[in-house]
Amino acid sequence: MSDLIYLDNASTTYPKPAGVYAFMAEFYRSHGVSPGRSKFGAAVEAEDMVRGTRRMLADFLGGTDPDHLTFSYNASDSLNMVVQGVLRDGDHVVTTNLEHNSVLRPLYHLEQAGVIDVTYVPFDVDGYVDPDDVRRALRKDTRLVIMNHASNVIGTVQPIGEIGGICREAGVCFAVDASQTAGALPIDVEEMAVDILVFTGHKCLLGPTGIGGSYIKPGTPIACTRFGGTGVRSADRFHPDEFPYRMECGTLNILGVAGLRAGVEYVIEQGVENIHGREMSLWERARDGLKEIESVTLYCADTPENKIPVLSFNIEGLEAADVGAMLDVDYNIACRTGLHCAPLAHRQLGTERINGSVRPGIGPFNTGDEIDTLVGAVRRIAAAKRGRAVA
Repeated sequence: MSDLIYLDNASTTYPKPAGVYAFMAEFYRSHGVSPGRSKFGAAVEAEDMVRGTRRMLADFLGGTDPDHLTFSYNASDSLNMVVQGVLRDGDHVVTTNLEHNSVLRPLYHLEQAGVIDVTYVPFDVDGYVDPDDVRRALRKDTRLVIMNHASNVIGTVQPIGEIGGICREAGVCFAVDASQTAGALPIDVEEMAVDILVFTGHKCLLGPTGIGGSYIKPGTPIACTRFGGTGVRSADRFHPDEFPYRMECGTLNILGVAGLRAGVEYVIEQGVENIHGREMSLWERARDGLKEIESVTLYCADTPENKIPVLSFNIEGLEAADVGAMLDVDYNIACRTGLHCAPLAHRQLGTERINGSVRPGIGPFNTGDEIDTLVGAVRRIAAAKRGRAVA
């Protein structure tokens, strides 16, 4: 894959920093045992690494209690636990049309079963959710507002702090899906009035797949939904109620935690703002090039402010999947195509009927030359569709 131009970083960042690969291999060879289950040296050191990673991530996200930083398979896994752990029969939920299926599907299942009622707030023409629309959607029986920090389709960063303040004032639990922003933008759960923040490791935190988690503000009502081994109080019939065990069971993905730790260390060393600024400079370069191409439509890409570096577009008369295939086969460029697991966003954009969009996702290791190659490739594909040659 050495010649691949990888622009699918909103799905999974690739490659990872060299230190991530090195630390995962070294740590797993020397400490690949069950953390917290025994008192021999390697197990104690493995648990020390896990606890240190909890502290690092809790601090990185503005949390106050490392034990409330809990690990899971990924953001989808944590979001399922949040939805099922917070909501009860008869509750009302507010969410948005920008959500990923990691939020929508758990809600759909409970809604279809008659357990909850859900209000879906639309976004405006620029791709943002109006906090006043969220305020107006709240009811006396609203228990949860759950939404993403940034859209994985159009890259718009939502006014989380303002919406968090509205929820805090109303006494409603506020959960944020930070899959696209943890590691990409500064986050402070206390300052933003976020009760539950969910993250994944394999995107902007530059860790491996199979690891994610959540930070749950102390005092936030959430039930345990999984039960099993924890390595503590094994004689008890019931799963421990305290954190982090309330949200974890079974042996942790120690290799994933190790890789996540190394990824977070890289992000901290480089600086979130520095990484994001460079990526958005490339985003502007791509946006400026693509918007000059006849028959190319960009979605919610007028300005780089309050954005993450994803850029959705279509070429008139071509299916997104066909454009993606041509970029892959003819130019060795990897982009995501389709509905991006966010069907309501595409429905509101009007792209659902044409099966979604092409979505380049820019990462920390992309270059200006790669962006220029993408723009040139799209120009040639669009010209060929119109029956014109491009020199």
